[in-house]
Amino acid sequence: MRPFRTITALAAPLPVAHIDTDQILPARFMKTLTRKGLGRRLFNDWRYDDEGREVEDFVLNQDVRREARIIIAYENFGCGSSREHAVWALDDFGIRCIIAPSFGAIFATNCLKNGLLPVQLPGGACDELIASTTAFPKSALTIDLEHQRVIGPQGNTYTFDIREDIREALLAGLDDISRTLAHDDALSAFEQKWPKR
Repeated sequence: MRPFRTITALAAPLPVAHIDTDQILPARFMKTLTRKGLGRRLFNDWRYDDEGREVEDFVLNQDVRREARIIIAYENFGCGSSREHAVWALDDFGIRCIIAPSFGAIFATNCLKNGLLPVQLPGGACDELIASTTAFPKSALTIDLEHQRVIGPQGNTYTFDIREDIREALLAGLDDISRTLAHDDALSAFEQKWPKR
């Protein structure tokens, strides 16, 4: 898993609440056996019309937003089914962080297991960030996980909470298996003490 420390990148304001995982990645694109290429289908039904042409006014189709690495949205982002493919599509597109007032619980867990950072900020802070990134589309946001803060385009700073063990795992780029293997000596010692059958 890629470490997540600090990123400074363009953000895509997406002022929509209750964006579910089927909107993030429609189920018909989940037949693949690999994660590669899923980013092309991210928000497919919003990004493309019935003929497969880009919808010009969708935020990720705007030239300045094509390189966005951060999404700012409203509450309950990633609600709906538990499909991990939605996170894979975000990651394959290049998204590293989503900022919202709340997240679907399973979606947030899937983000963390794949090195994406879901940042929970109050609704007012999200409103301010959406307004500032809309007004200054070429200005970047900074997400600083080490100090648990978001720095907006105009220098406004917002702090966020994250469990310390999760923060440390993201900073080090450790997935669940890597975190378990970090205790390999203790596990081996325990196994040696366990009675053999």
